[in-house]
Amino acid sequence: MNDISNFRADILKALAQPTRLKIIEFLRDGERCVCEIFPAIGEEQPNTSRHLVLMLTTGILSRRKEGLKIYYAIKHPEILEIVDIVTLLVKQEIAGRHELLKAM
Repeated sequence: MNDISNFRADILKALAQPTRLKIIEFLRDGERCVCEIFPAIGEEQPNTSRHLVLMLTTGILSRRKEGLKIYYAIKHPEILEIVDIVTLLVKQEIAGRHELLKAM
């Protein structure tokens, strides 16, 4: 049981970083080459590669090589559901705080 809890925490920690969330959003529409990812998210290639490898090792992403190019994709589409749920929660929190401020 503890191993499963640790693994779940590892996946959530891997998602809980702004650069990684940018990568997930960029991969939302499908597989992309590393050469496309780092310019699209505005990060340096070595930094982007570290984030990609971390998400690969936690099972969030899959990777394939074609010639000299390396392609990444979201391994499990459910990851997008997690991100979408968090986005919904953020919107609800913002709306609630906005209403609170209007009431002041």
